[in-house]
Amino acid sequence: MSHGARVIRTGVSSGGPAAPQAAATSSSVGSDAELTDGAYFRSCAGMLKVAQMISLLVAFISVNNSSWTDYSAYSYFQIVTMCDLVMILFFYIIHIFRIYRILTCVSWPLAEFLHYLIGTILLLIASIVAASKSYNQTGLVAGATFGFLATILCVLSIWSSYKVSCITQSTSKYH
Repeated sequence: MSHGARVIRTGVSSGGPAAPQAAATSSSVGSDAELTDGAYFRSCAGMLKVAQMISLLVAFISVNNSSWTDYSAYSYFQIVTMCDLVMILFFYIIHIFRIYRILTCVSWPLAEFLHYLIGTILLLIASIVAASKSYNQTGLVAGATFGFLATILCVLSIWSSYKVSCITQSTSKYH
């Protein structure tokens, strides 16, 4: 019933009598003591988070280094991009250092799904406002373009986190 067994990776085979299975459990605890999860660096979700952070950073820098025509529109854009960047970095660190295994009182898939849902809507609004107020200034257009790119990448994260958290839980309920 628990689908967490698919997530835990150990170097020990699961076959054998009951005594070696206890040794495998202590071995998996030893692998949990590793500082980072190297597989998450290379995973699709990890690379997607890195791409989101890079596109948000480029959007922020592009807008920050341009001459603004509308202060409120671009300050909103900068606030949204930096807040999204910080939250994506926060969830990236949660996954890299396996903090989700220590703090089990938080539903991390749900928290990440809600963050992406709210953050993507705010980022889409900020990108639309930034694009409409850019007046063909290259830095502002580039910032809005990277904002839209980050929005698309965040939509991919929403879809993948929904697919993983909601669909997996609903199918595992019936097995």
